[in-house]
Amino acid sequence: MFKKDVVFLHAPSVYDFRKDTIMFGPISDVVPSSATFEMYPVGITSIADALEQTGFNVQIINLAYQMLRDPKYDVEKVISRLNPRMFAIDLHWLPHAHGSIEVAKIVKKYHPHTPVVFGGLSASYYHEELINYPWVDFVLRGDSTEEPMKQLVLAIRRGMPVNDIPNLTWKTPDGKVRVNPLTHVPDNMDYVSIPSYSYCVRSVFKYANLHNTVPYLKWLNYPITALLTSRGCTQNCSICGGSQAAYKKICNREKPAYRSPKTMVEDILFLQKLGRAPIFILNDFRMAGPAHTEEFLKLLKEADIKNELVFELFFPGDDNFFAKLADAVPKFSLEITLESHLERIRRFNGKFAVPNEVFENTVASAFKYGCRKIDIFFMTGIPKQSYHDAISCVDYCRELLDKFNADKRLCFFVAPLAPFLDPGCLAFENPEKYGYRQFYKTLEEHRQGLTMPSWKYILSYETDSMTRDEIVEATYEAALRLNELKKEYNLIEEQLYRQIDYRIRTARDIIREIDQIMTLSDEKEKKLKLNEIRVKVAQVNKGSLCGEDELTWPITERFASFFSLFKVLVSLFFKEWALFFNRIGFELKEWSYSRNQRMAMASNSKNDAAL
Repeated sequence: MFKKDVVFLHAPSVYDFRKDTIMFGPISDVVPSSATFEMYPVGITSIADALEQTGFNVQIINLAYQMLRDPKYDVEKVISRLNPRMFAIDLHWLPHAHGSIEVAKIVKKYHPHTPVVFGGLSASYYHEELINYPWVDFVLRGDSTEEPMKQLVLAIRRGMPVNDIPNLTWKTPDGKVRVNPLTHVPDNMDYVSIPSYSYCVRSVFKYANLHNTVPYLKWLNYPITALLTSRGCTQNCSICGGSQAAYKKICNREKPAYRSPKTMVEDILFLQKLGRAPIFILNDFRMAGPAHTEEFLKLLKEADIKNELVFELFFPGDDNFFAKLADAVPKFSLEITLESHLERIRRFNGKFAVPNEVFENTVASAFKYGCRKIDIFFMTGIPKQSYHDAISCVDYCRELLDKFNADKRLCFFVAPLAPFLDPGCLAFENPEKYGYRQFYKTLEEHRQGLTMPSWKYILSYETDSMTRDEIVEATYEAALRLNELKKEYNLIEEQLYRQIDYRIRTARDIIREIDQIMTLSDEKEKKLKLNEIRVKVAQVNKGSLCGEDELTWPITERFASFFSLFKVLVSLFFKEWALFFNRIGFELKEWSYSRNQRMAMASNSKNDAAL
């Protein structure tokens, strides 16, 4: 009934992934989404919800998910049929540098006069380069663009100037670039729900389409949810685009903005009405300080939480903390990105910069108070890490298994720092200090890099301790050794061990085959040879370093009871109707505004004529 004000489009990492032969390798093996990176940034839902609460009409379309789900999904046909006042495309992490810009091209092909706005951390970092693409009209910078986005949409509706909209980079009609000050940096997050699951469920009613807002390909089979506890970070890890230094440079954020314990618990209670899958609490909530931590744990205990909660740890925990955590929730698990078992590397890099003994005491305390699972992540390609340093992480995993009596709650993973160094992080800004040689620096270089035939060539760096070849080889060798260790200690079954072993060795062989193809001088022959191995590449792109179930937590039921779901759905159905009537009021107000503007213009014209 109402014209859409904004359609958010989430692009795949590489737009032509269904046609091109690109071995993405293990760049996404330890995250829920595939190498297509179909999981859209959680901030899209909070922006969409904020716009709808105001009265705007908004839709999210996860193009990447739809393209994965349906090989015949026609992106151009879908986009050509849309007719919003504005398109919004996310460029949060750099792996979307190719797909996002290609989608913007398609938008302008069918809607040359409809504005296109970009947002996200990478868009913010590269805003002055991004705005110079002919398919981009606006870039909203920063980590909290709900309010600037509302101002921009209203300005577009009314044909008003955008000079005073904070955080906005834009082009004048004659093509000159203007950069408004980045001043909208809220110091708390209680004005939004991140993600806004309420918006996602309501949109299913509104557009009669379940798949447009599904976050990743296998979510319906394993519907884990997540809550973001903060924007910004107190930690300053050298290779992290979400570090303190990166947020300062990209978002003008001096300190993190937190969600209050009350609003977080309210969202957890809402989520458990929808389902019984684990809820992932993103970022270490303890960053906000002892008082915040105590209040959150107190409210969790009072709320009688049913779901398992999965917490990230950015620094150690002790008996006191885990005792309170166990008392507050029925089930909990942990995720710890250790990156390296070597203390000297962790100190230099700023990640979990404590002695191994302190880390091991954290593990012991967590197990003592009933932690169900601890995922521990190691990385290859980090600063000051040699080939031997990278693969010897498996020896440390053995030490941990021996120390903790081969406890099956210990889950180990190894993955490369890939495909790119995050813009804004300390290592990206000071590569020589952290031992990096960068192959790509500009947005366009990263965009072109994503189209290379294997993840070795997509890598944007090598270090003073390892070449690209050594980073690739260390990743596969460490993964093979870790797989052997898991079988030896009965952490995985024989069949899974054999599957992973086969996938890793096949992936390594394909990398070498692509290396041989890349030596060919004839481009046509090179393309033909790459096309011949396309099926094999597609198979290893589905994941090679670990089993899918290793990254999940056991659940007995995916969704809540019929009665619980029915109550939530009815509530949201009436909420959508309330927003519908709110939208009518908003449209009437805008119609009145437009009418008054036309009358004022007509009056001014008469006066000018009289003069």
